[in-house]
Amino acid sequence: MFKKSIIAAVLVLFTLGTVAVAFAGEGPGGNKRKGKYTYRKLVKACFERGAVESASPKVSPADKKQAEWKAIFEGKEFSAFGCDEEWANASDKDVLDIYSYFYSFAADSPTPATCK
Repeated sequence: MFKKSIIAAVLVLFTLGTVAVAFAGEGPGGNKRKGKYTYRKLVKACFERGAVESASPKVSPADKKQAEWKAIFEGKEFSAFGCDEEWANASDKDVLDIYSYFYSFAADSPTPATCK
């Protein structure tokens, strides 16, 4: 009887630990891979419109820390990116995906972006 109680307690603690670890690294909740694609597409559209000089993004996720990206995306202050028209037309889902990309590869993340 005592062994069953110990086994049950260990099993419950293992399950809770696994769930906690799974939720700990989630970040903002968007799709970071889609966010990278969407961000590049947004900058490309801005370049084609003639608003920026280069089709490659000037802002990289590693330029700021996660807390800084969180403040920018929560405040919807996208002026540092340029391309105001494209940001205004982006859907909330696209912005969430881009936020997930920037948050996941921020300077203080486990895997910061190394290339622009």
